[in-house]
Amino acid sequence: MPALDSTNDLYAEMRGIGAAARRAAALMAQAPAERKTAALQAAAAEIRARRQEILAANAQDLAEAGQHGLSPAMVDRLMLDDKRIDAMAAGLDDVAALPDPVGKVLARWTRPNGLEIARVSVPLGVIGIIYESRPNVTADAGGLSLRAGNAAILRGGSESFHSSRAIAAAVRRGLEQAGLPANAVQLVPTRDRAAVGMMLTLTEFIDIIVPRGGRSLIERVQRESRMPVIAHLEGVCHVYVDRAAELDKARRIVVNAKMRRTGVCGAAETLLVDRAVAQQYLPPILADLHGAGCEIRGDAAVQALDAQAVPASEADWSAEYLDAILAVGIVDGVDAAIEHINRYGSHHTDAIVTEDKATAERFLAEVDSAIVLQNASTQFADGGEFGMGAEIGISTGRLPPRGPVGAEQLVSYKYVVRGNGQVRP
Repeated sequence: MPALDSTNDLYAEMRGIGAAARRAAALMAQAPAERKTAALQAAAAEIRARRQEILAANAQDLAEAGQHGLSPAMVDRLMLDDKRIDAMAAGLDDVAALPDPVGKVLARWTRPNGLEIARVSVPLGVIGIIYESRPNVTADAGGLSLRAGNAAILRGGSESFHSSRAIAAAVRRGLEQAGLPANAVQLVPTRDRAAVGMMLTLTEFIDIIVPRGGRSLIERVQRESRMPVIAHLEGVCHVYVDRAAELDKARRIVVNAKMRRTGVCGAAETLLVDRAVAQQYLPPILADLHGAGCEIRGDAAVQALDAQAVPASEADWSAEYLDAILAVGIVDGVDAAIEHINRYGSHHTDAIVTEDKATAERFLAEVDSAIVLQNASTQFADGGEFGMGAEIGISTGRLPPRGPVGAEQLVSYKYVVRGNGQVRP
């Protein structure tokens, strides 16, 4: 597609994309479940078949990333290989195997006057999805929107422009092969940042906006959007090691939560340890982390136990590093841990390691986050790991949807009322 040279050209292009999405959404809302399933399976097959094309596009993005000095965490998010392409395709197959969330009768009752009322799930309509860096979101977001009978307008990060374009083309071919409109999944064909602002005002065409990226992107979308926002805020995730934790279990969980992939939103950014066991538990845990290449930023008590620890500043307690850096603090039991997490966290994902059931239940009930875990790594904060096939993001707001946003979270509902001539007195 030729470059868009002016603001007027770009606005016309964005309106054209919006109008095409609205037409596609009307068709998708009525599409049979088996046809949507076929489209998802065909899209997965296209991604596998066009592996080399996608990898070549990703190599172009990586080369440009090197020229622009992207951080290692951002490069990790951007990079595709055979394993990640297989995971993208498998995610689409998993979404295809999910029950169709559209047309489900959520509740049904009959009034004394004989009116029969049902609450039935329906697609949201047109979803605008704005995301940074990670090209697999193109497949995940397109596939989940498709499963839920919506149309999607995708605005990927400029870093992943070529990769996202190749992946979106594969998903569109899958739609066409199943006899569904290719414009049910569209990628904004420009890196111009003005396109984001225009998306946020296209209320005639877009029903919901889903931003997935850093704090500056989320705050801009929340500030400027004219339509409802499902926000995926940064992941300031915590692991709290309680006095009743099993040390070996805590060591495995902490290292995995931080170091499995440091650039994902479910990576732990802060470790809290109960003062009652800190002298016994912290040295081996920190030795594991140092051995894995992790920098420790600790409070004074942590520094007394670890000569390698760097002093933690106030900003470290609310930092999302997306890197091999971990803030570590010693707290006076579960009450202090809960208070710290609710104060400094981003309400994303937080875990407790403990064998004490009562302590665990207090933590799970009182930590105000979308996902809370006992004795498991925070890196399970993922729609695929929750059995959703994939996710658009982790919603950190208080209103639903909250937590992983999969196909079932991308529907609304309407009331269907059947009568037999009733009139209201």
